[in-house]
Amino acid sequence: MEQTPPREPIHVASVRDSTEPDELSRASRIGRRIGRIALGASLVFAGISHLTFAREDFQAQVPDWQSFDQDFVVVASGVVEIALGSALIFAKKYRPHVGWVAAAFFIAIYPGNISQLVNQVDSLGLDTDLKRWIRMPFQPVLVLWALWSTGAWRAWRAYRRNEGRTLGA
Repeated sequence: MEQTPPREPIHVASVRDSTEPDELSRASRIGRRIGRIALGASLVFAGISHLTFAREDFQAQVPDWQSFDQDFVVVASGVVEIALGSALIFAKKYRPHVGWVAAAFFIAIYPGNISQLVNQVDSLGLDTDLKRWIRMPFQPVLVLWALWSTGAWRAWRAYRRNEGRTLGA
């Protein structure tokens, strides 16, 4: 009977072992790119709607307690949305920074959603308390989406790991 040589053990590498710590898989890069472009396009569309066909609907969402003119708030937020959306799509060099700014913007406008709910304002198809309540968890999702799709959270973790030597994605 012929003896077979012993086989080398098969090493099954984990996903983490197969890439450098700061390297993303191709699928992850594509997913982030699609997510970032979709978020950017959505912001550009929302910004245009602030300035044109949905301007009055957005004015209804501006909280009464803030001191600026409602139309000014709507126009300013529309311009910011167009700029942020464009930056999400095109500003590769500053992508993590744009992600943090977009996340901060989504947090800053959240009081408008709360005001719409509390004051039972019918606007943008949100004409019942149920619809307004259903909308509430989506703002934090937008914050996370901005941080994930731009690599902002990942860049922050790398920055912390490297003791502040770099803030690239």
